[in-house]
Amino acid sequence: MSLRIKVILNLALVGILAAGCQTANVPPDRAEAGVRAALDQQVREWNAGNLTGFMETYAKSEQTRFASGGDISLGWQTVFDRYQKKYGTRAAMGTLRFSDLEITPLGPDATLAFGRWHLKRDADAPSGLFTLVFRRTADGWRIVHDHTSAAAKE
Repeated sequence: MSLRIKVILNLALVGILAAGCQTANVPPDRAEAGVRAALDQQVREWNAGNLTGFMETYAKSEQTRFASGGDISLGWQTVFDRYQKKYGTRAAMGTLRFSDLEITPLGPDATLAFGRWHLKRDADAPSGLFTLVFRRTADGWRIVHDHTSAAAKE
């Protein structure tokens, strides 16, 4: 076999192997739409007083991580328990909205989201920043890491 044919066959083999190793890419606009839908669902569930529904956007994993105020909660149940302790009543939950969202795909199955959260309650209106890492799972886009901070009280 000639050198030229060997080179062509090797290139064809490399192309076939590379194509077979690729993961299904999610177009950036579809990834952003999926994450925005998850965040919109969080707001709807929170404002309906449904913490369980709000938590559906978090990955149900022992590795799900929530960091805030110098503390780390690890595991979906631990994060849920933290939310229940801090926001267990309708008055404590208030009305939630997000603003200044920036969503950046990191790869076919990961997205980074930055934004601001705002609560409106009878007694106060706390707010702050969040950084979320979403992973695309069989259940859809889910939060695997949440770093949330509160703004200084005015």
